[in-house]
Amino acid sequence: MTEPVKVLFLCTGNACRSQMAEGWARALKADVIDAYSAGIAPHGVDPRAVSVMREAGIDITGHASKHVDEVADVPFDYVVTVCDNAAESCPIFPGRVETVHRGFQDPPALARQATNEAEAMTHYRRVRDEIRAFVETLPEALRQR
Repeated sequence: MTEPVKVLFLCTGNACRSQMAEGWARALKADVIDAYSAGIAPHGVDPRAVSVMREAGIDITGHASKHVDEVADVPFDYVVTVCDNAAESCPIFPGRVETVHRGFQDPPALARQATNEAEAMTHYRRVRDEIRAFVETLPEALRQR
């Protein structure tokens, strides 16, 4: 049996998209992925992200928003940037880590344009489901790059 690949999902704030990706990877791919998430400028886990993940049966209430420096000692196989800003600001990781960009729209930014809470949550659910679809392709999609 081979060791799970270590994957860091990196976003700017480690508040929403990277937290969702970590949650999905831990729930769906724990046998093949050792998942982590972090941010370039963390600012707390988004309560709406927690809510929509809970709707999907994934509990991320125990997650904490972390700075990328807090996981600097982990020998990652892959760093997946899930927002454009993180892709542009991604630090250099030592070793054989491969950086992959798979950007998703920012639910909090989309929600600011919403006219009500139901519409705001629609954006979160859509991005949550897009992230799930991506995570379901892992780690094979990373290895085929």
